[in-house]
Amino acid sequence: MDMTNTQLAPVATAHLTHADSRQAFRTVRMLTGGYLALSVLTIVAIALLRNHAALVNSAVWIRGTIVMVSSAFTFAFGARAARGSRGAYRRLRIIAAVMVAAITVIIALPGTFPMWMKLEQAVCGLLLLGVVAVVNGRQLRSVFATA
Repeated sequence: MDMTNTQLAPVATAHLTHADSRQAFRTVRMLTGGYLALSVLTIVAIALLRNHAALVNSAVWIRGTIVMVSSAFTFAFGARAARGSRGAYRRLRIIAAVMVAAITVIIALPGTFPMWMKLEQAVCGLLLLGVVAVVNGRQLRSVFATA
């Protein structure tokens, strides 16, 4: 099998540096950065509240850790996509959409998570919904369209 047929051409620098693309990537960076910062702050809050069983249970620890790791990956994928990585762009689209779906389930589940965690997840979901909108928007889809 000829590998050159399966590899994608690199993204043209002109597409990445276009004013609309730069604005879209700046928005993605702000949203994913906010998601990462909120996730780290949540882990700090979980650690500080660890002795309060009504506020922090094992589900909160697990979910908080998963969200923090996914937020780091999301931020990294956004940064790599801004440098032209098609794979990072594709991963960013997938992880943002999957996390929005997971957050919706978390918020809807009765009793498993305390209200403060559901509120934190709602804010994360709104940030990621913005990411989903931008990365699936016409501008970035055209930047990463295969030639």
